[in-house]
Amino acid sequence: MDSEYLSAKALEKKHRLETDPTYRKNHMEYLPGMERIESDICANVMKHMKSFDYSKYTAHDVKSALNRDTCSIEDFKALLSPAAEPFLEQMAQRARLETSKHFGNTVYMFTPLYIANYCENYCVYCGFNCYNHINRMKLTIEQIAHEMEIIADSGMEEILILTGESRAQSDVNYIGEACKLARKYFRMVGLEIYPVNTDEYRYLHECGADYVTVFQETYDSDKYETLHLLGHKRVWPYRFDAQERALMGGMRGVAFSALLGLSDFRKDALASALHVYFLQRKYPYAEMSLSCPRLRPIINNDKINPLDVHEKQLCQILCAYRIFLPFVGITVSSRESAEFRNGIVKIAATKVSAGVSTGIGDHESKYSGKESDGMHGDEQFEINDSRSLGKMYRDISDEGLQPVLNDYLYV
Repeated sequence: MDSEYLSAKALEKKHRLETDPTYRKNHMEYLPGMERIESDICANVMKHMKSFDYSKYTAHDVKSALNRDTCSIEDFKALLSPAAEPFLEQMAQRARLETSKHFGNTVYMFTPLYIANYCENYCVYCGFNCYNHINRMKLTIEQIAHEMEIIADSGMEEILILTGESRAQSDVNYIGEACKLARKYFRMVGLEIYPVNTDEYRYLHECGADYVTVFQETYDSDKYETLHLLGHKRVWPYRFDAQERALMGGMRGVAFSALLGLSDFRKDALASALHVYFLQRKYPYAEMSLSCPRLRPIINNDKINPLDVHEKQLCQILCAYRIFLPFVGITVSSRESAEFRNGIVKIAATKVSAGVSTGIGDHESKYSGKESDGMHGDEQFEINDSRSLGKMYRDISDEGLQPVLNDYLYV
């Protein structure tokens, strides 16, 4: 497939990036234009992650953690360890109690809208990567408005705007115009875009964005280097500080995640939660949330070899998150099955996506069954739960929970 669309020079560069680490830029060095901030968050997170030996924890440690009213960092480590697996039922009961105490029986709903899939990064596990031969597309402002109108007509009140990581194709002004449009159709507007500087986050907030989601992918910087071979995303520390820059730029909330399966999932889960934990203490007014996605298949890729993260381990992580961070929102995406999501919202998760498409410009066909005349951009990954908003709303209600489309008032 490569030879069909890449020049000989491009093929040679791709091969060298994959096989010769010395050919790649230092993933810990900032590139020109990247803002540096003074923060001790990263050092604190890395200290705990690097020293985390989950094999040392015992059943006694897990029982002690579950018996305490407040979960310490050390207790959280015990709950993430293999020793906690036999106590999953007790963890679920404790997590359900904490969720009910702080969120009642509500489940928040949103949908993502991909407005472009051009990307300048070579991330070996992502369908949007710059060397992957897919249909690329960037929606015009008129097309964005059309997609948003279709989504809003379904009843959805919160949207998450996503792009591939290409400043050249999806610059900050373009994303800002999408935010202004979204504010006309939705009560809540989130962004999942390439990391930007504080002043750019401030501009996007002024355009209407409420919160920012950034996937660190993996907190293991050495493993990160082998997965992100080219582009701005390769710079690990700049990505790490993205949420703090977003808060400095005035965003109301930020969301965090590792992509479980890229590296040691227990250490990535620990680092994700501690990233929230330390940042929450520095910015106590900010809303924070965690996601827990696992790797999914992508177009034209047979190189992905994820470390096993099964539903049992995923449930353990989500329960541990809830016990350790009882006030934090937890999102479970359409990467997971309908059955798993139906169960986990009764235990630990507080937010789910519905009516999901990870492609570009295809909401009309997905929502109405009507084939549109325009081209579509290919998807980032395959989803697992394709339920519509209406179906998801009914299923959540049938579980005895209250689906919520919006709980914000702007005055």
